[in-house]
Amino acid sequence: MRLRCAVLDDFQDAATKAADWSPLADDVEVVPFTTHLLDEDALAAALADFDIVVTLRERVPFPASLIARLPRLRLLIASGMRNTVIDYAAAEAHGVTVCGTASSSTPPVELTWALLLGLARGLVRENDALRSGGPWQSTVGADLYGRRLGLLGLGKIGSRVAHVGLAFGMHVSAWSQNLTKEYADEVGVHLAASKEELLTESDFVSIHLALGDRTRGLLGAPELALLKPTAYLINTSRAAIVDQDALLAALHEGRIAGAGVDVFDVEPLPADHPMRTAPRLLATPHLGYVSQANYATYYGQAVEDIQAYLSGSPLRRLP
Repeated sequence: MRLRCAVLDDFQDAATKAADWSPLADDVEVVPFTTHLLDEDALAAALADFDIVVTLRERVPFPASLIARLPRLRLLIASGMRNTVIDYAAAEAHGVTVCGTASSSTPPVELTWALLLGLARGLVRENDALRSGGPWQSTVGADLYGRRLGLLGLGKIGSRVAHVGLAFGMHVSAWSQNLTKEYADEVGVHLAASKEELLTESDFVSIHLALGDRTRGLLGAPELALLKPTAYLINTSRAAIVDQDALLAALHEGRIAGAGVDVFDVEPLPADHPMRTAPRLLATPHLGYVSQANYATYYGQAVEDIQAYLSGSPLRRLP
């Protein structure tokens, strides 16, 4: 009897097209889930008959309570090599092998610039007006050349965002709790003396930090109040780094020029969520990792992980 493999959150029905699953055909039945399973009860019921689960990024938590309700589960594959919502100890205790895949930093870098440029030049508003017979030219775009880009985080993604900013002729600053002047100099950017200095002086602020105890709520109402009224905030990292109520208030009150957001406190975003109707907001449904090449990596390596597991030599084990 073939094993059963569930592929979660395959919203675009793309998983089985992004990679060649045929090597598994004799041994594994692959079942994509194109809608999100909302809670643990729904997950436990839907996944009860599956031996393998492929989960997308960190959207679906696998705590001990859920793992205990999945007696057939033997292999859990997460896209990416870092996942903070899987209880690894519980997985081990229940005989579940956890594996990952590679993940490229290129798609989030590119989406960061799509959001930043879209905000700066009012692309959505102008496109909507053009297509609906609205006014011809209703916005005056913000310039990038000579303006300051402030980066919260200068790691793998932040440093590549910095290089693009420099290519645009922007002045680029960066700050994080562990950032050194030596590394900032190596990237070619200015090390801000403090988070407050970076927020106060920047025309565009982009967040590229991992979520943790030190970064959760890093930007609250006092920090957002430091931004210029002409400044833009871009977050393609994690929603919880920014106080969402404080951000909504700043947008509604016009205290910042706008925000570009790809991450939310609840995903998928409920139909009545206030982020859907906030003014001055350019928002995308967590597209940072969603690209053809990245999907080919995720699902191609998921196939490899399953093959390796079936042969008794699991690949890319987590944590």
